[in-house]
Amino acid sequence: MIALASYAVSESNSRGRVHAEPSPGIRSEFQRDRDRIVHCTAFRRLEYKTQVFVNHEGDLFRTRLTHSIEVAQITRTIARVLALNEDLAEAIALAHDLGHTPFGHAGQDALNACMKAYGGFEHNLQSLRTVDVLEEHYAAFDGLNLTHETREGILKHCSRANAAQLGELGRRFLEGTQPSLEAQLANLADEIAYNNHDVDDGLRSGLISLADLDAVAIFATRRREVEAQWPGLAGRKLVHETIRRMINAMALDLIDKTRSNIAAAGIVTLADVYRAPPLVAYSDALLPQLRELKAFLRDQLYLHYQVLRMTDKARRIVRDLFDAFMSDVRLLPPQYQLRARADQPRAIADYIAGMTDRYAMKEHRRLFAVGEIH
Repeated sequence: MIALASYAVSESNSRGRVHAEPSPGIRSEFQRDRDRIVHCTAFRRLEYKTQVFVNHEGDLFRTRLTHSIEVAQITRTIARVLALNEDLAEAIALAHDLGHTPFGHAGQDALNACMKAYGGFEHNLQSLRTVDVLEEHYAAFDGLNLTHETREGILKHCSRANAAQLGELGRRFLEGTQPSLEAQLANLADEIAYNNHDVDDGLRSGLISLADLDAVAIFATRRREVEAQWPGLAGRKLVHETIRRMINAMALDLIDKTRSNIAAAGIVTLADVYRAPPLVAYSDALLPQLRELKAFLRDQLYLHYQVLRMTDKARRIVRDLFDAFMSDVRLLPPQYQLRARADQPRAIADYIAGMTDRYAMKEHRRLFAVGEIH
């Protein structure tokens, strides 16, 4: 087992759990967190939630589940190199999308608009709400009772208004301090995963082409490397060899720059990490290439007319469901009707956010299609 750096999170410097529990025995506290996340209902539902392409559009495209696994792999590998807590980093990576709505960002934007008058909807806050409140597994408490550090990492972003209601967990958003290096790492590993794998899914879909990607330096450079080593290579092998080199280049750059930042800031303890500026970062040389890649994906893939047609339908489905349940709470399943007695809009948001893509479409048909009465 690799020794942890002095500034990594460990069981000795953890802030523990809200509800005290007996030691997990043969596992570490952070392994327990990871295992609870993997076995929870929200994690299983990620299999049928959109990454870019709606679930029914093809079996080969990423889902929130496969994306989360890919993020966890990248996070764990880099955490080991940096002597950080691999189990904590993996737990954060696996949990980071648990609160995401069906239909990806389109669903999130639509639900946020519906909830504007009721406190809004933030998917990171919903991920925290999922593990703190909504999961029902244990007799002694609601939620999964994860460690403070895992919960801290799940909450990547949070408005000041919401942070003020979260006590110790929300304090860093009010005071401008940072989370653990493990949390910072999981955040950027998420970016490495989706940037590269959205390129792969875009190529599989035919919405972007290798010729289009010639204009993107970080892709074109790695493609030339592959073609120089393997003349005549084409098809899926060419794509995969190029993308794996992109992932490797981003990861190595992140490792080098993060090590440099840690040394320059004189980081020795976890407390130093909290007080420092963000430490996990890319180099100044790589950042323009990443911005170029993101701009390409936005303009050529996310805003492609075929993607927009589906996301427009997705927004309409979410709005219709929300409006229907607000107009008559009796349309909700019984357990959500009970929650709605305390806060109807939030109970509806919980119900919709927990839906998979195909369940949301099926529920929409049940409520609005003639002949669908079951």
